[in-house]
Amino acid sequence: MVIAVDADGGDYFPKNPVEGSLQALQEDVSLKIMLVGPRELITKELEKHNYDPERLQVVDAPEIIGMEESPASAVRDKRSSSIVVGLTLHKERKCDAFLSAGNTGALLAASTVILGRLKGVLRPTIASYYPTLKGFRLLVDAGANLEMKPDQAVQFAKMGQVFCEVLMGIKNPTVGLLNVGEEEEKGTEVMKEIHEALKAVDGFIGNIEGRDIFPAKSDVFISDGVVGNILLKFGESIPAALKQMVKGAAKNGIMAKISLLAARKILKTSLSPFNYENVGGIPFLGVNGVSMVGHGGSSALAIKNMIKSAVSCVENNINGKIVASLN
Repeated sequence: MVIAVDADGGDYFPKNPVEGSLQALQEDVSLKIMLVGPRELITKELEKHNYDPERLQVVDAPEIIGMEESPASAVRDKRSSSIVVGLTLHKERKCDAFLSAGNTGALLAASTVILGRLKGVLRPTIASYYPTLKGFRLLVDAGANLEMKPDQAVQFAKMGQVFCEVLMGIKNPTVGLLNVGEEEEKGTEVMKEIHEALKAVDGFIGNIEGRDIFPAKSDVFISDGVVGNILLKFGESIPAALKQMVKGAAKNGIMAKISLLAARKILKTSLSPFNYENVGGIPFLGVNGVSMVGHGGSSALAIKNMIKSAVSCVENNINGKIVASLN
């Protein structure tokens, strides 16, 4: 198994991509990794570590795509960037997957152009793990498609179900459409059309509301990219907000400080299943390959776990199962 890693992706490159890659190599002796990015930066970081050069290769990609750059222009103009070079290596089957914690838009655009779409897929989508009281569930679309058509929604649902079964271990995953009410007649005309189309999906339970997310009324939450991305960013803010609220409620007195310490321990334990680092990243569903994106602030642990997720996607033939589900 050969995994290509974007060594200049994310907020803490090349340190975290390098360290996460080395951790993955230590845990999986059958794994090989290509670190893609500016050779000098990567080599300098590798000098701090001991590693097997036969299992870790540096591929020079001197151009860097910034987090704020336009995805389309970055992919078009920076052909020597790590994203373009890494995905090209994957297209040429010199590696089994490519992953990055860099510019999500650029990675999606490059993945679609370079790798193409799986047979029968109308539009690739970004799915995201979402914390619930039952553990992680899946949110689709999390920002790739700002508008969603009925036939696309059906494919997103089926691809999400495959992901839930293969990588999350959820048997017979259910699908819910995020809407302003549970009744079929709720929402815009497009939402009504999407609801009608989703009836053809096994496991569709109908409309669900925002209050149904944390209790995990369904396993796959379907939404357009606008609602999905807002919901994703809101969810990411919850742990930090809870910690601030607890701190603010225990300002004065020794008993308050003791209570604060206890509350922090409880919060740390209760929120640990929702830690994105334990997941690492998620693939773009529908592209003809395994292209994974991680959080911009990915730690070394997150990079390591994203590599493990990529390996799992390849070993479990997730793309073959997606194509089969659409037929």
